Amino acid sequence: MMRKILVLLVLLCCVTVSFGQDKTNSTLNETSRVFWLREMDRMARPVMRSLAYDSLRINMPKITSIAVDNKEHRVQVQYVEVLGRVLCGISPWLALNDGSEEEQALRKQYRNWTIQALSNALDSNANDFMRFDLGGQQLVDASFISVAFLRSSWLWNNLDTKTQKSLIKAIKTTRQFKPVFSNWLLFSAMNEAFLAQYSKDWDVMRVDYALQQLEQWYVGDGMYKDGPYYAYDYYNSYVIHPFLSGVMDVIEQKTKSYDGMFAKIKLRNQRYAIILERLVNTDGTFPPSGRSVIYRGAAFHHLADMVLKKRLPEELTEGQVRAALSAVLQKTFESPTTYHQNWLTIGLYGDQPGLGDFYNNQGSPYLCSTIFLPLGLSENDSFWTSKEEDWSSKRIWSGQDWNKDKSKGIQ
Repeated sequence: MMRKILVLLVLLCCVTVSFGQDKTNSTLNETSRVFWLREMDRMARPVMRSLAYDSLRINMPKITSIAVDNKEHRVQVQYVEVLGRVLCGISPWLALNDGSEEEQALRKQYRNWTIQALSNALDSNANDFMRFDLGGQQLVDASFISVAFLRSSWLWNNLDTKTQKSLIKAIKTTRQFKPVFSNWLLFSAMNEAFLAQYSKDWDVMRVDYALQQLEQWYVGDGMYKDGPYYAYDYYNSYVIHPFLSGVMDVIEQKTKSYDGMFAKIKLRNQRYAIILERLVNTDGTFPPSGRSVIYRGAAFHHLADMVLKKRLPEELTEGQVRAALSAVLQKTFESPTTYHQNWLTIGLYGDQPGLGDFYNNQGSPYLCSTIFLPLGLSENDSFWTSKEEDWSSKRIWSGQDWNKDKSKGIQ
């Protein structure tokens, strides 16, 4: 009997081992898809597997920032938060149908987990049922779920009708929360873009207000203020540029009223992508400036989104961007304290509680999933097959000649 138990335990361990978990061959310059898949799996597995088995509330640690404002509330909302943040990064990959035999097997597993996870999250009889009316933070968290579905119609098409209706109701529930006068306006707009895409019952004014106000907050050189005042942080990448782009992609199919604005947004998107690439240091580090740095690689959310949408400016080759993002990926996950018992810690390079903000909980750092957006491109896409090239900082600080950076005066 004891022998049978040991065999079962071994088999269980084999089932839960992450994709390509052996890291002995990992180097700073590794840019392979296998490396990216391994890191994505390690990050997402505890979340999606737990929720699929209706055990997220049991397994997920109740950790908050040491500077937390209301610990009980931040724990209450962490479940919608972690679901949206993981899904918005991996949803394009779920829609693919190619890849190695190992990748396809991994995707099949995640597809099964994801559909069951969403079912549990939206089923009032499930242990992991998620309420969307607990506080304003859930306006934020719901919008990342909206982003996930706009990036992958596969998600919507594979939900049963009951779950689809429950999701629409949940997204609408967050309308009761007044957004902060900041990038939060885009959370409301993104939820309405989701409703425009999947229910046709959307509020034009919430979208228009966000677009018009962000236009007022544009300060030049591809950068926006985050509210009435400019802050030097990564919110242009965490939220502002990718959300403006995502809302634009839906709304430009509904009306031509914003064509002039959207043309400017596209140019700004390209300029800010160039700025982000220049921020990657030779070793994959980047300036730890501003709030929310515990989102790790999400500092390059916008750059990864531009890769996924095949909208990189001509100044950036896919080979150099793949190398740069791979270096960031390697650096932000290499610390032995990046995970504690398989869950992400609060920090930028490992467990660094002092870097947390008052709103951070266990779900917050999972916005780093957005660096994995290029996995939504086929393994045969030029992003993955093009020759690796040094990115700007690596060229310049190794003595190579390179092009200087300059503002284009984009209005």
